[in-house]
Amino acid sequence: MKKTLHFALIVFIAACNTPKHASTANSNLNGSWSPVKEEINGNVLPPASFQTQKLIISDSNYTLTAESVDKGILRYKEGKMDIYGKEGVNSGKHFTAIYRLENEQLTICYNLSGSAYPESFETRGNPKYFLAVFKRSP
Repeated sequence: MKKTLHFALIVFIAACNTPKHASTANSNLNGSWSPVKEEINGNVLPPASFQTQKLIISDSNYTLTAESVDKGILRYKEGKMDIYGKEGVNSGKHFTAIYRLENEQLTICYNLSGSAYPESFETRGNPKYFLAVFKRSP
């Protein structure tokens, strides 16, 4: 479970970064984000498992700090994300995700298989779906 959680968090961070050649219409995702909720396959993870994690998005680059550091490129547009791991445990991997930003909360639902974008923010019954809700850090 711990490896799955770490993997999912890295995916989440990757999903939150957009490369400079991608759409910058959502540059309001730039900044430092702290998770307030995480779940996988319908199971809510305990806050202690993610309380020290941090996602930093800077245009097309992301850095996710969890049990280790994962860095990569994020492309996002119209509620969809493509996350490309460049450094860390997800180096060389591509993940797909959907996202929404409402009231300074960023919600991302990842498909860890990368095969297609999730159709909703529901993870139950989808063992490869990981959901993370972030709040902007000061």
